[in-house]
Amino acid sequence: MAEETKTLDSLQDLKQVVATVVPEKAAEHVQKIDSLGRAYATGKRKNAVARVWLKSGPGKITVNGRELEVYFARPVLRMLIHQPLTAANRQGQFDVLATVVGGGLSGQAGAVRHGISKALTFFEPALRPVLKKGGFLTRDARVVERKKYGRRKARRRFQFSKR
Repeated sequence: MAEETKTLDSLQDLKQVVATVVPEKAAEHVQKIDSLGRAYATGKRKNAVARVWLKSGPGKITVNGRELEVYFARPVLRMLIHQPLTAANRQGQFDVLATVVGGGLSGQAGAVRHGISKALTFFEPALRPVLKKGGFLTRDARVVERKKYGRRKARRRFQFSKR
């Protein structure tokens, strides 16, 4: 073992040398588009998983081969899907093709919304702060709690009877 005594000044010099060799780099968000000019993202909500392709176009939204108005008949679900496009001020500028499996209609609408938001950030990285602030890029992790044994549902107990 070498018996060297290091001073604080020599450690400062070492820190400066390391800083010049390895510059700190912030995470860059770059545009991710395939050869057909589409951005792809996966959105999830509850048990639903949506695969979403986004490309420039007149604003047609197709879910599982059907129009948005046909697949999601409730206006609330349609509004939910349009939220990221409205927040980014890009309604009517992108065509959306989505395939969604699992869960119910509410979860599927949330999954498509999450997928559209992520695909928008891949298509236009400058939109990321707007969508992040609106909470569209965060995956909602709430899922149904499992049923426990000895109970009627996840938390509901059987009715107590004295006799």
